[in-house]
Amino acid sequence: MDLASHLSNLPPDPRVVVSGNHATPWHTLALVDAALPSYRLWMLNAQPGIPDRDGVVLETSFVGPGMRRSPRLSYVPSRLSLVPTLFASVMPPDVVVLHTTRPRGGKVSLGIEVNVLPAAVEAVRRRGGLVVAQVNDSLPWTYGDAELDLELVDVLVEADEPLAHAPVVGVDEPSARIGALVAERVPDGATLQAGIGAVPDATMRGMVDRRGLRIWTEMFSDSVLALERAGALDPAVPVTASFLFGSQELLDWVDGNERVLMARTEVTNDPGRIARNPAMVSVNTALQVDLFGQANASRIQARIHSGFGGQTDFIVGALHSPGGQAVIALRSWHPKADVSTIVPLVDEPVTSFQMSAVVTEQGVAEVFGHTQGEQARRLIEHAAHPSVREELREEAVELGLLGP
Repeated sequence: MDLASHLSNLPPDPRVVVSGNHATPWHTLALVDAALPSYRLWMLNAQPGIPDRDGVVLETSFVGPGMRRSPRLSYVPSRLSLVPTLFASVMPPDVVVLHTTRPRGGKVSLGIEVNVLPAAVEAVRRRGGLVVAQVNDSLPWTYGDAELDLELVDVLVEADEPLAHAPVVGVDEPSARIGALVAERVPDGATLQAGIGAVPDATMRGMVDRRGLRIWTEMFSDSVLALERAGALDPAVPVTASFLFGSQELLDWVDGNERVLMARTEVTNDPGRIARNPAMVSVNTALQVDLFGQANASRIQARIHSGFGGQTDFIVGALHSPGGQAVIALRSWHPKADVSTIVPLVDEPVTSFQMSAVVTEQGVAEVFGHTQGEQARRLIEHAAHPSVREELREEAVELGLLGP
């Protein structure tokens, strides 16, 4: 039975879970969209170009640029670690569309995107739904939970298409300063979690002289490869992640590399498992941090911009790790909005709180283990831009955080 015949047997308005981030199976997604007049498209961090038309509801727990500001967006607040629970309960999928390697030894590999997909496959299988895999020779073969038994796939669609590569972004002076300050906090033998961008890249590359480092992260990019080549990583411990995004050089390195273990979200983002890593250092960013140590990393003017992602999972896990720390790293001044990122009180829903420290290009504000007044003082004096410090002090007095 071909794909169109399988799709014609689906219930009305089916939920279609598709590989997200930068592993979108574009060819097969277009076939699904052409065959279904209406459906619910569930993707994480969807990229521009996904179907966005009448009849399609865009569902996600992490909003990417392909869904952001769409009138058809249906945002589902959830920690990333709990998305598999959604699939197993209130949001069961009817179709799962994967992006995979060519079959080998009765298996395919999910390559660069494992994430919530194994849980989606299990959920759709339990209810007799459909699993479709787009086979692409461009995908690298990765191990761990990336390997999927071929018998779980109903339809294979052969369609080679190039994978997206992370653009080379120069590290500006503020980002380099922030990265250096964060890197200084990381001892030999620590475990690292960081994403992609100028600050995480600067942080990682600032640790090439460390030894015995471990990687336990939601995602990684070329900066991890730089640490590996510098001899900074512990060769006895695999690089553990749930998805990746980077250059062709990075894809070539992970292809068939047993040093890289791709794990499902329930593993990488489980705060309990995160906490078992020695000296776990979680590095995340935010749009705003207030004088109470609350971070907004999800919303702009009440509109959802991204989501919780893994930030809440990793902050909790890192704080419970022996010698662990959770760092929020951001510029003190937002270059586009032209406003301070250190504010008296966030005016958006809070994404996370109780971090170890807030790091900006101005310095390091140690937060954890201090009174609320001392937290506020440190944020003003060490993290905030000098032009707003006096105003923040006045606001701190009004909020009862500091004495007059």
